[in-house]
Amino acid sequence: MQEQSPAPSISIVIPVYNEEAILRASLVDLIDRLEPLGRSYELILAENGSTDRTAALGRELSERFEQVSSRHTDDANYGKALRDAILHARGDIVICDEIDLCDTDFYSRALGILEDPTVDFVVGSKTMVGARDERPLHRRLGTRVINDLLRWTLGFQGTDTHGLKAFRRKPIAPIARACLVDRDLFASELVIRAQRAGLEVREIPVLVLEKRPPSVGLARRVPNVLKNLAKLFVAIRIKG
Repeated sequence: MQEQSPAPSISIVIPVYNEEAILRASLVDLIDRLEPLGRSYELILAENGSTDRTAALGRELSERFEQVSSRHTDDANYGKALRDAILHARGDIVICDEIDLCDTDFYSRALGILEDPTVDFVVGSKTMVGARDERPLHRRLGTRVINDLLRWTLGFQGTDTHGLKAFRRKPIAPIARACLVDRDLFASELVIRAQRAGLEVREIPVLVLEKRPPSVGLARRVPNVLKNLAKLFVAIRIKG
């Protein structure tokens, strides 16, 4: 039986769905830009239900780079894939990124904040003062509507839940395991449950400049978001 390598300092988790066009170049560029961090790391590609060559490319990249691994889930489900990767991460710190962002500036700032032992979770906010969101207007409005709904219905205290995150694995892993919704709102449930558990959650502003249009359009996402918002309300307000 092959011995497992020592646990890295950081686990970087990136869900991917139909990213054949940008996966290889984005990952190679990210690996180059991670060297100045000076920390050991693993990169977990959480491929989910892709219909192009994303899964095959993920396997090829994991063979080429020892720090890269590729996980697969059959259905196109962002939240399910993200949860699976978080629960298989081995680093003390887990960073959740997007393949079209790969924001190492966020990594550096979040890691600096997490050096404070009282902080458990850092969220990269697209909407707080100081942030720059270069996405199309309809997507910016969609983010604000969802965050307003989370505040009104679930008592969310913050400005954003979806996107870049960094957190301590040990206190957050059981919270991820307890989450009941998936798809887009898994990330929201994770942040809200961390807050409700009394963990220290900080937000920092980020620049969002995507490399390509979203792999799943907003119109297709809205029905699932609304359905999962109702499930999340039941999960948190009723079941607790």
